[in-house]
Amino acid sequence: MLAQAITQYQLRVDNQLTQVIDAQIVTDDKLQAAMKHGVLFGGKRIRPFLVYAIGEMLNVPLERLDACAAAIECIHAYSLIHDDLPAMDDDALRRGQPTVHIAFDEATAILAGDALQALAFDILSQPIDGLTPTQNLAMISSLAKASGYSGMCGGQAMDLNATDKQIDLTTLTKLHKLKTGALIRCAVELPMIAANLPIEEQTQLITFAEAIGLAFQVQDDVIDIISSTEELGKPQGSDSDSNKSTYPKLLGLAGAQATAKSLIQDALSALTNLPYNSQLIAEFARFIIERRV
Repeated sequence: MLAQAITQYQLRVDNQLTQVIDAQIVTDDKLQAAMKHGVLFGGKRIRPFLVYAIGEMLNVPLERLDACAAAIECIHAYSLIHDDLPAMDDDALRRGQPTVHIAFDEATAILAGDALQALAFDILSQPIDGLTPTQNLAMISSLAKASGYSGMCGGQAMDLNATDKQIDLTTLTKLHKLKTGALIRCAVELPMIAANLPIEEQTQLITFAEAIGLAFQVQDDVIDIISSTEELGKPQGSDSDSNKSTYPKLLGLAGAQATAKSLIQDALSALTNLPYNSQLIAEFARFIIERRV
């Protein structure tokens, strides 16, 4: 059930992304190719999956979720393109492919990331059948906050500042709640906005989102140790080699794995009181700490 849903949603959002990028008036073929390289070549599509899966659980038609799924993946792709640049993580491989600045050049990579970020908000600014302008605006606000200073960008700044330094667990957790967790939380918020979900149910799903967001990052740190370069699509141990603080460094491998499991239990507990069929997203929560890539 989970594997089928992941594939279904991957194909759906990839189709949306292809249509949106192809519909742009071409000003530069190279830039358009770099955008496609950054957003369409591989990837787990975790955030679009959550948009669709949460939305379907809340009885929101998929057509009302397409813009949200495409927009959030554009933001995620832009962040990866910029993270891979020499000024940041200086990575040459992503998803088993040359990173955008290697496949093209640094200037094109910067512009491709910028263009995908702008495209995300262009997508969400268009009217969506069945949603009010107020809901559209709320979605734009949610994505902007998750992407910017108080979310992903702020977390990335903390990450850069922590390189070659020893930071404590509290600081590391705050860093990843922003860098990774904020966009995952947004992927849950967007379908909640589309569904006009009652406040009490929002609270349970936000608890779920924050728990799986942090668990996802903890497991990423674990995978960086236990998986091979071939499985990862990038050099094994790259986070350790770049002198970054990670959960295994602070807690040991077994401690990090135990933390991920505890977070997933918190996420599953948050689902128990919801009056919806949450089987699919519960399966997804377990998948987060079972994956090796």
